[in-house]
Amino acid sequence: MEEQSGVQFGCASCVKQSNEKIDVGRVIDKLEGYFSKNDMAAAGELLRYWRGEAVALGDLRGELSICSEQMGYYRKTREREPALESVARGLALIDELGIADSPSAATIFLNAATTQKAFGDAAGALPIYEKALAVYEKHLAPDDTRFAGFWNNYALALADLGRYGEAERAYQRAIAILQEKEDGGLDSAISFVNLAEVYSACGREEEAVACMDAAWDLLTDPDLKESGYCAYVRSKCAPSFTDFGFASKGKELKNMAEAWYARA
Repeated sequence: MEEQSGVQFGCASCVKQSNEKIDVGRVIDKLEGYFSKNDMAAAGELLRYWRGEAVALGDLRGELSICSEQMGYYRKTREREPALESVARGLALIDELGIADSPSAATIFLNAATTQKAFGDAAGALPIYEKALAVYEKHLAPDDTRFAGFWNNYALALADLGRYGEAERAYQRAIAILQEKEDGGLDSAISFVNLAEVYSACGREEEAVACMDAAWDLLTDPDLKESGYCAYVRSKCAPSFTDFGFASKGKELKNMAEAWYARA
């Protein structure tokens, strides 16, 4: 049994498949369990361990999947160098595997661009976003939720570059898709908060407040299913409520997230 810092990742026979590839699905299930508890240290160890296993096996697709998960992980932990390394390696693996025209690769393009943007290179991220968009437009229906993720993250980069009109339209496209989905409330809330920040930057304060009100209703919907992701979104949105002058709402969201993590 492999064990690091008290974290057990499972024996090789449990997580490697019979064709000597890592079982990415089971690794991600374990990763989501750590995220649901907000155990970021264990999540990071898990990803580093199984990326090493994929490299040792020569499992390029497994390594690519773990690199993609590391992009998101290191965004959360704000670790610039390993984040950008996972981006560079992920993009190289897509080329090496010859899969750049697939929706799965486009999702990794999106993840890579969002990571690059998160560490201050919005301009450099735009061409990677546009690669993702070209593949999505070729393969996906217009109401596919992957487009919502694209438009929301692309808008963040546009806003960073001061292209507020384009960012507004991108957020609105994301919201339009998500509002038609039964489980789109949490992601809609994130888009509303982001759109509020665009409106505020443009001096459109009434529209910004309306967006924050819409986000609050979604984040506190009594029918919302409590989960680790729900806690994460509430904690992510809480500072924006405080920044907009709704400190009590920000504190309430933070407390709701912490209560979930305490129970997990």
